Amino acid sequence: MVKYHSDKLSEVFQALADPTRRKILKRISKGRPTVQQIAQPFKMSLPAVSKHLKVLEKAELIERIKVGRTYHFELVDRPINDAKKWIESYTVFWNKQLDQLGNYLKKKRSKN
Repeated sequence: MVKYHSDKLSEVFQALADPTRRKILKRISKGRPTVQQIAQPFKMSLPAVSKHLKVLEKAELIERIKVGRTYHFELVDRPINDAKKWIESYTVFWNKQLDQLGNYLKKKRSKN
């Protein structure tokens, strides 16, 4: 079996690709909820929610914090910022491509 080495950015995008995990991140962004508080609005078992949380932890998007005997979750902003920077690096490229397309269409229109 071939093992693929996964970089952190790929793990972040993989984690964010799932709509349930994005909803979980939104819920965590509003405080430091427990697993039970995170699971409350979802129609899934606690083990299923825990699996989603583990994916988010592996991507380092969230951090598990122990308070007494209870675990709470908190967002970690660095991975999101890294993904944002990566996306923004392509903004210049796409803007240039769209500008060139716009110029081409203007020339084509003026010929007609």
